[in-house]
Amino acid sequence: MNLNSPLFDRIRTKQEPRTEKREATTIKCDSPGCEAEGTYRAPMGRLREGQYFCFCLDHVREYNSNYNYFNGMNDADVARYIKDATVGHRPTWTMGTQRGAKGFREEGGPTGDPLGMYRARHHRRAAEPREPRYSPVTMRAFSALGLDDAAGPEVVRARYKELVKRLHPDANGGDRSREEKLREIIHAYKTLRAARLA
Repeated sequence: MNLNSPLFDRIRTKQEPRTEKREATTIKCDSPGCEAEGTYRAPMGRLREGQYFCFCLDHVREYNSNYNYFNGMNDADVARYIKDATVGHRPTWTMGTQRGAKGFREEGGPTGDPLGMYRARHHRRAAEPREPRYSPVTMRAFSALGLDDAAGPEVVRARYKELVKRLHPDANGGDRSREEKLREIIHAYKTLRAARLA
């Protein structure tokens, strides 16, 4: 290895101290007629992002109290700006508007349907409407009253009144042997009323 190579002449191992000092530049306040030092930055405004005025403390306070980013914009422009800000001012499209004229699996679509599998599924007969399904608790309430789930509110109320009159101890000469069945009927009726079926 040749240490006298011109490549090694430029390598410095120790930084030489600078003999000349930079003069500190002072920026004057940007407010007209002010000679104070402008040490405080204030934004120049909309469409001039990244650019700043330099003000003294008094003038930066005055500038900030009157600053309005939306100055010169009407209400519609402000609303549009705020709406665009929600997506970072990037263009967006409504879902489904960029699709082709044909569906994904329709004939002529990108995948096609040579066997007609999806077309057959699409043209199936509409299922017959089902009767409303009730919870097991509601079904037990119907059976406690001796009714099926197709009974209307009037039928439920009439059946409840009939059973209460028949099972109540006062109607049976004070006989309490059917009291448990009466409680079951009352509970079933309350359940159906809570489900708005009575």
